[in-house]
Amino acid sequence: MTKSTNNSVLIVAAEASSALYAQKLLEHWQQHGCTIEAFGVGSKAMVKLGFEAIGHSETMAVMGFQEIFSHWREIKSCFDQLVKAAEERKPKFALLLDYPGFNLRLAKKLKNLGIKVIYYISPQVWAWKTSRVHTIKKIVDKMLVLFPFEKPFYEKYGIDVNFVGHPLLDEIEDKYFSPEYLQSHRQRYGIQNSEFVLGLMPGSRRSELKHHLTTQLAVAEKVVQKNSNVKVALLVAPTFELEEIRRFLPEYKFPLMIVKDDPSEMIHLCNGILCASGTATLQVGLLEKPMVIMYKMNPFTACLAKWFVKSTQHFGLINLVLEKRLVPEYFQEEANVEQLFQSINEIIYNTDQREKMVEGLKQTRLKLGERGATERVAAALQEFLS
Repeated sequence: MTKSTNNSVLIVAAEASSALYAQKLLEHWQQHGCTIEAFGVGSKAMVKLGFEAIGHSETMAVMGFQEIFSHWREIKSCFDQLVKAAEERKPKFALLLDYPGFNLRLAKKLKNLGIKVIYYISPQVWAWKTSRVHTIKKIVDKMLVLFPFEKPFYEKYGIDVNFVGHPLLDEIEDKYFSPEYLQSHRQRYGIQNSEFVLGLMPGSRRSELKHHLTTQLAVAEKVVQKNSNVKVALLVAPTFELEEIRRFLPEYKFPLMIVKDDPSEMIHLCNGILCASGTATLQVGLLEKPMVIMYKMNPFTACLAKWFVKSTQHFGLINLVLEKRLVPEYFQEEANVEQLFQSINEIIYNTDQREKMVEGLKQTRLKLGERGATERVAAALQEFLS
């Protein structure tokens, strides 16, 4: 991207999924000949597209009070640099993606500098901290939301909002529903048609690896001990390198495939998934793979989360989108080896339950709108570029 202060845009995409959606937007701008100087917080893939990274999503994706506190100096330094850069460069607008604890504070500073703020991927204010919606009304010029139910929520508070649909829809290719492609794909990994592949998705943050990986491996070991026809694949998130994952791995006593590829490709290999809660559950759902959801965190953070989350019956994003408890989900103490093992066994051995879940997951695509989210985001941003 050719640097031009007249087309300067600040982007903050501090988490794996946010960085992917920001990357798609940068690619869209390049493909359509838009000369834009994009800077802020993003991924290595964004840097390859010419993005100037003041902060890196690979290191800033932390969650929970203890984790944020331990990274506070780095996060605060990035915040101050972003404010200084915005003041000097006067970007056309700031595009802030998710990451509300950081981005809403940044939005307030940017608003005081007279910089337009567009928020893409809404904080889950409809699930917890509903009071944040009043802050959003004061400091955000436009919301770009992924889920249909978010649009009427923001309209109720008089906030300018566009429903753009979910970018993940553009990642789900027709080949993933072809039996021929599934067979050839699994053959490349030495997987037989008769074998059940259990995928482990512990998360894209280091704190999630810390809280989930040991439990998921223990569940997998029990599953393999019961059924030698099960293969286990650890699916490596885009935020990690293989060497880093191997350093995190505790001891395990069963064959384990460690796979790093495009997330859709990895999920496609599997018959069932033990998945950390988050955007990944939507991708698994769109690929119609049965799953069990878990999430564990620092006990103090978990206690606060239970206190704040009062307006929803589910925490798994796929269940929130489908508006029912289709997928089993286990939080904190309930996310123990025995309960997760029993739920995974139901997916492996209970054919009726597995097929019922797959049938329910087919509704995910209908709930998320149509393909082309990135194009709709670019169109909504055009008024701020002009």
